[in-house]
Amino acid sequence: MMAFVLGLSFSAFVALSLAMEKHQQELHGKAAASPARRRLWRWLGWTMLTLAFGLCVRAQGWALGPVSWLGALTVAGLVLAFALYPYRRRWIAPLAWTLPVAGLLAALA
Repeated sequence: MMAFVLGLSFSAFVALSLAMEKHQQELHGKAAASPARRRLWRWLGWTMLTLAFGLCVRAQGWALGPVSWLGALTVAGLVLAFALYPYRRRWIAPLAWTLPVAGLLAALA
């Protein structure tokens, strides 16, 4: 379950970063999206973060769920921060699509 939560958290942070003009230009090299599209990215990011929180609380209860959710947010944020800086910007969008799917498959297996 934690692999799925990590994938969701990473994808949520990617969506939230795409809602910002600066990061969108860094990732795609083009002008920022329309305000409606940026609102959609923001809504999608917060929805995935909420889903990840709910999954952690459901799997581990209120005592440990929020703590493990914050740990997943920390790991996902660090991975995205290091990827956004100079290293592998081209890998961010494909990872944002594949990590939740891989995490879901790992949780179901």
